[in-house]
Amino acid sequence: MNTNNRILSEDVATPSRTKEILKKHDLVLKKSLGQNFLIDQNILHKIVSAADLGPGKGALEIGPGIGALTQQLAKLAERVLAVEIDQRLLPILAETLEPYPHASVVHGDVLKLDLPELFRQHFEGKVDAVSVVANLPYYITTPIIMKLLEEKLPLENIVVMIQKEVADRMAAAPGSKDYGSLSIAVQFYCEPELVTIVPRTVFVPQPNVDSAVIRLRVRTAPPVDVEDPDFFFEVVQSSFVQRRKTLYNNLAARFFTKETKAELEGLLLGINIVPSRRGETLSMEEFARLTSALRAYGCK
Repeated sequence: MNTNNRILSEDVATPSRTKEILKKHDLVLKKSLGQNFLIDQNILHKIVSAADLGPGKGALEIGPGIGALTQQLAKLAERVLAVEIDQRLLPILAETLEPYPHASVVHGDVLKLDLPELFRQHFEGKVDAVSVVANLPYYITTPIIMKLLEEKLPLENIVVMIQKEVADRMAAAPGSKDYGSLSIAVQFYCEPELVTIVPRTVFVPQPNVDSAVIRLRVRTAPPVDVEDPDFFFEVVQSSFVQRRKTLYNNLAARFFTKETKAELEGLLLGINIVPSRRGETLSMEEFARLTSALRAYGCK
């Protein structure tokens, strides 16, 4: 086998192969883009396995880097679309993905791209289901996931490697220290499941924190009935503005005046929520009841 063929066929996610690619292309990684490349095959296989890919299924990857995960996705999925913001990586990805004509790369910022249009172009009529599978940059994890969910893309799963602390928050249950507005926002759209913890030692360069792989199974419908989702999320966020404050104090500051805030206590008691509770103790069902009561009262 000649050198070029070996380079194309060899798995990218090993320390020696990654260093070889970086040296060949004289690539200096950008900390500003959160570029930490995975060099552990076992972790990659856990990520891909959690996505449940196969014939008739597509994968959208965000931030493919030098193609370590993209390569594994292309071995299983019917179609793969990778979105990469760093133009310097495009020639490397072209090499890595040369054996996989069903894998495409789009250059752009995923937060600015028209994702529904990309789905129409690359997946519609070509696959039966699509999952997002990615090693997300820590600094924009939450905006990316919320964009994917709020745009109501036809997704089956979102399987992402993210900062462990953020994964814990996404999967947190009411009453725990990690439970907050992000937990409720994610769980409104998805069923979260932690897949595995990823030590910082399996990256080049090593990040400062450990990571986790989380699978978000996208729901066909929210678990609670909410007439106005935007207002629901505003109520949720307002309830966590100051975590040490009671629900009563946070809501009074946002939705009531000095003259009307006395009515908030009766409103809360009327839906069986003790005013002295904190937002972190409320279930999603209780937040739905609270939202309905505030809407009926006339809050906006």
